[in-house]
Amino acid sequence: MNKILISRTDSIGDVMLTLPLCGWIKQQLPETKLVFLGKNYTRAIAASCIHIDQFISWDELGTLSRADQIDQLKQHNCDAVIHVFPQKDIARLAAKAGIPLRIGATGRWYHFLYCNKLIPLTRRRSDKHEAQLNIALAQGLGIKSVVELNDIHNFYGFGPVSSLPEEFNSLMDPDKVKLILHPRSKGSAREWGLDNFKALIKLLPETNYQLFISGSTAEGEELKEWINGLPAHVINICGRMNLETFIAFIDRVDGLIAASTGPLHIAAALNKIALGIYPPMHPIHPGRWAPLGQRAAFVVKPGSCNDCRKSKKCHCITEITPESVIEQLNRLLK
Repeated sequence: MNKILISRTDSIGDVMLTLPLCGWIKQQLPETKLVFLGKNYTRAIAASCIHIDQFISWDELGTLSRADQIDQLKQHNCDAVIHVFPQKDIARLAAKAGIPLRIGATGRWYHFLYCNKLIPLTRRRSDKHEAQLNIALAQGLGIKSVVELNDIHNFYGFGPVSSLPEEFNSLMDPDKVKLILHPRSKGSAREWGLDNFKALIKLLPETNYQLFISGSTAEGEELKEWINGLPAHVINICGRMNLETFIAFIDRVDGLIAASTGPLHIAAALNKIALGIYPPMHPIHPGRWAPLGQRAAFVVKPGSCNDCRKSKKCHCITEITPESVIEQLNRLLK
């Protein structure tokens, strides 16, 4: 098999947890080229993975006429496609483009129309980690598709593609533990809350820690008043970097603390401290979405979390204490 298309056109965290699938395929089929179909938003993630040989922008391909889409995809001469993130339009396109092997999970009805290799897999009801579910799709290629959870981080193949600009490199204090606090999630996860992050900051002594607040430009504007109320030694980096630079920045610090969001998985893949804060609610619990890495861990409130399932605010995560987060952080630092 000469070339395989990996289709994952959603967010940063989801794409990060697809990279081990790419690494696993490359280990089993080392001569195969991997083409990644994703959004421009995640292009820097694909560029930072040594297993991905080429990137196709769905933002650009998706704007073409159906005939031009088919023609463009045909030119890549892919032997197989794995629909990691199911999308009916892409499944139909891959079939119309005549990709010989089209792999999809049975959880989507349209895969029965457009795929010719169906994998019995339903994510929402599964107790497996997202990265394990992604790797399970590799069985459609006729290769082993079971990797132990503790081994998955070995298949990221992830690292910065450029050095950190001096503007940001000069911020680093070599004598302190450098931590990024990422309080928002763009709605992709239940959040721990600004009051908890502020309490955490007060418990981390300035003499030992250098702290950075990260987020998008929009999140920086939203958090402006809150950030202005933080101690002067906390540095605001919201909206100051593109994703490629932010990856290089994470690579220079000691760790990152966040809810279940993309930067947390970037930190884990870079073998940084990646401390996630989660609710005990299926399917967004840490068993499904925990960061995977040598220095990755999570904090979750024991028990179940069903009474706030229909609410955006979740007391099961906000009741996690800053002291318990610091306790886990200290374990990782040791």
